[in-house]
Amino acid sequence: MTARRTLIALVSSVAVLGALATPVEAHGHSSPEERFAQQVSTRNVLGHLAALQKIADRNGGNRAALTTGYEQSAQYVERTLRKAGYRTERDPFSYDREVVDTNSLTENSPATAAYEVDLMEFSPNAPAGGVTADLSAPTDPLGCEADDWSGVDATGTIALISRGTCTFATKATNAEVAGAVGVVVYNNVPDAQVLGTLGAPDLVTIPVSGLRQADGQALATALAAGAVNVTLDVSSHVETVESFNVIAETRQGRDDNVVMLGAHLDSVEEGPGINDNGTGSATILEVAVQLAKSHARHNNTVRFAWWGAEEAGLEGSTAYVDELATQPGELDRIATYLNYDMVGSPNYIISVYDADQSTFPAPVDVPPGSAETEDVLTEWFDSTGQPWVDTAFDGRSDYQAFILNGVPASGLFTGADDVKTDEEVALFGGTAGITHDPNYHSAGDTLANVNRTALGIMTKAIAASTYSLAWDTSAINGVSGPGAGHPWPGHGHGPGKHGNPDDNTGWKRAS
Repeated sequence: MTARRTLIALVSSVAVLGALATPVEAHGHSSPEERFAQQVSTRNVLGHLAALQKIADRNGGNRAALTTGYEQSAQYVERTLRKAGYRTERDPFSYDREVVDTNSLTENSPATAAYEVDLMEFSPNAPAGGVTADLSAPTDPLGCEADDWSGVDATGTIALISRGTCTFATKATNAEVAGAVGVVVYNNVPDAQVLGTLGAPDLVTIPVSGLRQADGQALATALAAGAVNVTLDVSSHVETVESFNVIAETRQGRDDNVVMLGAHLDSVEEGPGINDNGTGSATILEVAVQLAKSHARHNNTVRFAWWGAEEAGLEGSTAYVDELATQPGELDRIATYLNYDMVGSPNYIISVYDADQSTFPAPVDVPPGSAETEDVLTEWFDSTGQPWVDTAFDGRSDYQAFILNGVPASGLFTGADDVKTDEEVALFGGTAGITHDPNYHSAGDTLANVNRTALGIMTKAIAASTYSLAWDTSAINGVSGPGAGHPWPGHGHGPGKHGNPDDNTGWKRAS
């Protein structure tokens, strides 16, 4: 998952979910969807994850885009799909990649030390040789208000600011107005580098970079005791590179009504990416395998995508949708898109993209049919007594290009770098006060740290919803299956909470 995200909030109705009957309890027998969900085993998903872990281990500890680790991950997916009877396609795309030239912060006095920093996206480069200056800090360490620099002589200094509350762009702008010639933002959580973005180019004219919490706190302590002189040397350039997505679809199903599932296959360079996003990739792979084995004569085509270069900025999915948008009618063939990016987080939550905006207003127009897609997922959880929460539909993952182009979408997520709340612990267990995935974007994102319980819950939900939509998308776009059964009470029977379906004709972090 790319490193930009907003908060997660609780769904008020979850307190009553434990009292709901499962489909078996309600009807005395299991539905086809439930039987299919049992067929898609967590053990097999873990087997795919073990294969991805081995690939990372053999290739420098990661499966990042443009590496042999990514190539071998794609080959594994392709072999598995072909063995199950699919034809696979590599969908090539090119994109501009930022290449780091220099990324250092050096303390010159009173001590001598070197720190690793990260140049923020859309930041100007430092001049050749870097910027050497004394540090300064706002009166409020967060630096979110212009008044935080009142009484501070920041002219010609490098501003040292804590992450939190407002965007990096706001912090940098306030510092530049106060006279700073560079900005370093240190993290507000331990053991993680700040990988940030200013959100747009040309907002400031000074270099802005991120720093780890412990390093920033050490410099802040030294600054409180007296002058600290540093050199900030950060620069990068852009080059055009090529990667690919892996695409496959069922042989069965009508071509004019496609249900699409996607998960990004690449990891960050810092680690093997087994939760992010081996879990999503492995789960939809096993769903594809078992759907082929079932020989079900489902009504709709099911298309699967393993996206490339998501961690570089949603590059693969964006290129794919942009290409379809140039071909008349191609996007209209997609009934809905379901995104699965991180479904085994160690300190997990069970969350659904808030397509109906019942908790989080979306920053873009959410296409009609998205709320009904969300319902397919939430009604499965409701019927099985599984608590769930909303997560913001904020463009952080590969559904973004779909919703920007009018394709309905939703999906599932077990959490990344947000801190778990007491309320979430009451629903899901785990530990409050630490992030949902303490290994996010790090070398610790290994198979050993995947939460099996979360993975099992999400695997069943993904399997059941896929099978249901393979038969019937009438609640989303009015296209009915041939007498399809429905797995849980209310799904597919009438308009539901979002009205008559016949009326239905979003990387680097910014704060």
